[in-house]
Amino acid sequence: MTRRKGSSHPPADAVVLDLPFRGSWRVENSPARRVPSHGTYAFGTSHAIDFVAVNDTGRSAPRSWRSLVATERPEVFFGFGQPILAPLSGTVTAILDGEPDHDGRRSQLTLVPYMLGQAERIRKGVAAVAGNHVVIASGASGPFVLLAHLRQGTVRVRPGQPVEAGEPIGQCGNSGNSTEPHVHVQVTDSTDWPHARGVPLAFRHPAGTVWVPGDSEIVKS
Repeated sequence: MTRRKGSSHPPADAVVLDLPFRGSWRVENSPARRVPSHGTYAFGTSHAIDFVAVNDTGRSAPRSWRSLVATERPEVFFGFGQPILAPLSGTVTAILDGEPDHDGRRSQLTLVPYMLGQAERIRKGVAAVAGNHVVIASGASGPFVLLAHLRQGTVRVRPGQPVEAGEPIGQCGNSGNSTEPHVHVQVTDSTDWPHARGVPLAFRHPAGTVWVPGDSEIVKS
């Protein structure tokens, strides 16, 4: 597996976060590779980043015949149900916890019809895209940190509640616009999602530095 290094010189205006998990996670759709990281500026996702839990060999789930030709229950993925932690201290401003977790899709045969439904999910808005999520404001006027695709029924915080960095806020799931269980992290200047603008982010490395993890990098916390 290729492991790209992240950026050792994040933008000066980046919001610095703690890693929102424990264990080994693979980076996908990193802003260290390109901006917009997810190919769009919609919903403030320009600098968003994804983390997928993996085992010691870098796999997100065991291989089986289903991973080649069919969908897979989310429970087979190592990340499903893993605790997701607040990456900063602040106040919870919004949550959603009613979206179902759907099957994972690693097979190209199952990804094609899923991608054809992408436009419809975007039209439905943030619930269909982010799935179950928590938004934390670092101050009264932001910035705002969104953690998305959480497992249904696991959100542990409520709007108006103060949280500390490292506090469990929910579990990794596969709700919303997600092909396998992972956690999506982004920072925005508002929660008016149709007009929100993405803000650069960076993370505190376990070694004590600050960096933006690169695509396919395995991050351990």
